[in-house]
Amino acid sequence: FLICVCLVGCSPRMFPFGRGAGDQRLEPGSDRTRQLALDQPLMFYNGRFDRIYINTNGFIATAEPAKESEYLGRMPASFGMVAALQGDLDTSDGVGGVFFRQDSSPATLQLASDHISRAFPQDDEVSPSHTLVVTWVDVAARESPSRGDGEVTRRNTFQLVVASVESVSYAILLYPRDGMQFLSTGLAGSSTLMQAGFSKGLEASHPRFSSTSQYYRTTNDDEASVQELPEKTNSGKRGVWVYEIGTYPHFTYVVPGEVTDLPPEEPDESSYSGQQQQVVEYPPYHPSPEDETAVEHSLPIQTVQYQPHNPQILDVEEIFSYDLETCSNNRDKCSTFADCRDYASGYCCHCRPGFFGNGKQCISEGGPQVMNGKVSSRVFVGNSPSPVELSSNDLHAYVVTNDGRAYVAISHIPASIGASLLPLPAMAGGIGWAFALQHPGYKNGFSIAGGEFTRQAEVTFTPGGEKLTITQEFRGIDDHNHLLVSIRLEGRIPEVPQGATVQVEPYSEVYHYSHAHITSSSTRSYVVTTRDGATQNRSYQWKETITYQRCAHDDVSAMHPSQMLRVDTFYVTYDANEQLIRYGTRNNVGDVSGEDNPCYTGRHGCDTNAVCNPGQGHQYACQCGTGFTGDGRVCYEGDRPLDHCQAGTHDCDRPERAHCSYTGGSGYVCSCLPGFAGDGRRCQDIDECQPGRCHRDADCINTVGSFTCRCRGGFYGDGFYCSSEREKTRCELHREQALSATESGPRGPRPSPGQYVPTCDVEGAYESMQCHQSISQCWCVDENGDEIANSRTGHGATPNCGHQVRPTPRPDVYPLPPGTNLLFTQSGRIEFIPLDGYDMKQSEVKTALHLPEKVVVGVAYDCREKMVYWTDISSPSISKASVQGGEPIDVIKTDLGSPEGIALDHLSRTMFWTDSMKDQIEVASLDGSQRRVLINTDLVNPRAIIADPINGNLYWADWNRDAPKIETSHMDGTNRRLLASSNLGLPNGLTFDPQTSLLCWADAGTHKVECMNPAQSDRRQVTEGIQYPFGLTSHGKNLYYTDWTRNAVIALDRYTGKEANEFQPQKRSRMYGIATAYAHCPSGQNYCSVNNGGCTHLCLATPGGRACLCPHNAGDRCVEGNGRY
Repeated sequence: FLICVCLVGCSPRMFPFGRGAGDQRLEPGSDRTRQLALDQPLMFYNGRFDRIYINTNGFIATAEPAKESEYLGRMPASFGMVAALQGDLDTSDGVGGVFFRQDSSPATLQLASDHISRAFPQDDEVSPSHTLVVTWVDVAARESPSRGDGEVTRRNTFQLVVASVESVSYAILLYPRDGMQFLSTGLAGSSTLMQAGFSKGLEASHPRFSSTSQYYRTTNDDEASVQELPEKTNSGKRGVWVYEIGTYPHFTYVVPGEVTDLPPEEPDESSYSGQQQQVVEYPPYHPSPEDETAVEHSLPIQTVQYQPHNPQILDVEEIFSYDLETCSNNRDKCSTFADCRDYASGYCCHCRPGFFGNGKQCISEGGPQVMNGKVSSRVFVGNSPSPVELSSNDLHAYVVTNDGRAYVAISHIPASIGASLLPLPAMAGGIGWAFALQHPGYKNGFSIAGGEFTRQAEVTFTPGGEKLTITQEFRGIDDHNHLLVSIRLEGRIPEVPQGATVQVEPYSEVYHYSHAHITSSSTRSYVVTTRDGATQNRSYQWKETITYQRCAHDDVSAMHPSQMLRVDTFYVTYDANEQLIRYGTRNNVGDVSGEDNPCYTGRHGCDTNAVCNPGQGHQYACQCGTGFTGDGRVCYEGDRPLDHCQAGTHDCDRPERAHCSYTGGSGYVCSCLPGFAGDGRRCQDIDECQPGRCHRDADCINTVGSFTCRCRGGFYGDGFYCSSEREKTRCELHREQALSATESGPRGPRPSPGQYVPTCDVEGAYESMQCHQSISQCWCVDENGDEIANSRTGHGATPNCGHQVRPTPRPDVYPLPPGTNLLFTQSGRIEFIPLDGYDMKQSEVKTALHLPEKVVVGVAYDCREKMVYWTDISSPSISKASVQGGEPIDVIKTDLGSPEGIALDHLSRTMFWTDSMKDQIEVASLDGSQRRVLINTDLVNPRAIIADPINGNLYWADWNRDAPKIETSHMDGTNRRLLASSNLGLPNGLTFDPQTSLLCWADAGTHKVECMNPAQSDRRQVTEGIQYPFGLTSHGKNLYYTDWTRNAVIALDRYTGKEANEFQPQKRSRMYGIATAYAHCPSGQNYCSVNNGGCTHLCLATPGGRACLCPHNAGDRCVEGNGRY
């Protein structure tokens, strides 16, 4: 038998080509075109074409191509184009060539049918009646290296087959592994990536202008997408890609093949003996302009490899068969949160209860989801003849999945297009669809497609007829559990005047589902309000197609053929100063007939830890989830389920020496507490008093299981830091500041006339009654010195301040108890863990602040006023509240992108924060006034930030994936320098201990905790093997960090590097920032502590001095300067 094989790059097997296959050859050269009349029409989009144009540059066209300068690097083209691999190509050296033919032979039609049927396994078998075969063989880039410099010219080989049947055409693209030697071609002295895809060509849509062509790209702007062409597939065969490209007369969308899984690696067919092999070699090349035949035979001639009707010629692929794919050897392709299930024809992955997705990608139900991406565009606004081009602008999104709210922000949007994009919150609508609130029995996009799908929308505006194409590529979930997306805009949009506002009306659209694609269309209305108050009612037609890969083996009939997505846009804003556009939407998916029960619309009032149970009509009931108690609208933590550890039926050592950890079921683990050694069932005390554990003016006293640092006589502090001066209380500092504005009198300093000076008791606390002698009035104050309403008296009368009535806190929130506590954030709440020495008192963990619908990331504590500050990326905003049960107070709500890390200077009364969207570090007074940007260069993803007020330094981490780093500067932003950049991955958490001068960080990329003294650069590793740290803080000998993988707060002894303890909250969701709330402020002063350092506005400490700076909105009275005061 004759078996035809190729020794190199066996996959894919190309269709026959060359003169032996009956091909014609395109004239050698660059940008050469040949018109070809077709024996049978070709369908492309909704058109029907009787002739096509074959071009050297890797494409065929449905109309005569324009000059290459009009489309190379400027796609989409103005004419219809099927781009197999388009670039500036050249065949003038005679080595390469372009071959083409029309072929209706049974063997070629059968081979085309096999490729199409394999790509669309759920469809009926396709039997083409005509094919067009075009092969680019050994083509070179026109600006390739000189042939005579000894460097081998890189060449590409690829093939396009268009198969047609009645009113449908398919494109089959084949890319051999050894046929892809270059990815880009030269253009005007630069390099342009080659492209593959289907461009419809321009359509006249308005008397004054034409719309931009529809363009379905099969590659994108990343080199990896071109490199993957010979390595991946959508047809079940490596390097073969199949698309339905046209239906006549009605066309909906380009449909890609549905089978992305690859069969096991094919064996090297050349190694099998006993079979005759036919290999075609290149003869020596002797160019002769007159002898085209010589050129023709310098190319490989491949004979027909598939002859099913001829038993004398076999295909190697028919000789070997592969075992059916089952879960036994493919379980690793499923998500770690999914189960693999075998079917008659193969296997599928299914997310486990408590998770949702398509099985290959699963995320936790109810947990928030973060998205990052890039936005690019070439869009004409109004009648402008010049497009607005965006290039990889940052997109950040956050979704609250338990009620379907999606927040999207896009940065660096110029004013020339910003307002005109406001009517298009659906530009990021794929995010809302993916995570829409699901009605029972219905699925959102992520449950169907996972995180990998393509969404292409066509927008037609009325009455002007402007057209816009939006292409979204969702590329899956990265190592941080963030969904990645890229968006491309092409076309023209009507102009919205700058300064106008836009209100987008709620809308609904029906999604029609099939096995691998989803379609929908709708009309959307919006109202434009200009600065003078005039309003305009406008609308546009929306038509979209979503393509994705679905498991071909489970029951597709289980999915509803139609579902309705309902979208309520609750804000669209554009900030021209910040060049930032924001969309906020609420999304839910359900029955087409409609269901407006609050449980399905997300407009219920249930607690975030409650389940909404729908009733009749609009009735519903809120029920607290497992582990929580309350009325459903307010839920607070109850007892944990009974286990051996809790019941006391374990065999661990005594609680003073060991800890019992429940592991589920009947399992538990015993471990010795810090300060003890053993197997957990028997633990013995160890002596922790090692040199350097305590301050030099303190004594170390070993205790059972721990040790104590105690300041010696004449010193004050906690033993880890000792000072000869006792820390002043808030009242004493207040009094000291008031007395600093004094006049000298005969009996010493006296307050200036009219100056109020507070009185403090013997312990430094405010006296409950305060009086102002100059105005003859007295009043009552609380423990913070704040006046109690309606308590002021005058003319010698004194109020009764013996009993102070305080507001009763909510039943689900608790004031901070005395002592030192840890504050940590979860979505919608801030909780506290009391510390007993350095041990976490897990049984006393409570909620300090209940913040529904907030996404709290950073947290910081003001030890002077007993206030907690936090950043919220959903609003976005920075807020504060008293830890004694006060209500939240907004501090900053404007000009924020994505505020994450936050740090306080309790001495200067300032706060610092990082903004990962605006890529900057900013400072403001604690009341939110006097804002100023300190650093806005060379930052990519700044997150953690720490202040050292006593020494006047700032520290921050930038987790830029390409170049992570940790930096420092003075608190005024000067003297910026790099501390660490090598051997970093994702430095998320950062903390500074003023007692030891150690800066420590937790890295989710290297899975390490490291420390260094910034003044000495003595970097050392504390521990390794941690999982996914986010926030980090310190107290004494311990470091405490939050971990996304373990959903826990972990205590780490920074001296031994051993894990000391772990706390897992009952609400198992991601934990973000963590901070230490000290019982007393750390001792020490800086030059801004008294009288604001003599500055008129911002006083920012520096080492040995201070800087007076003006905020960005300061007037003429602001004076800047540096030095000491």
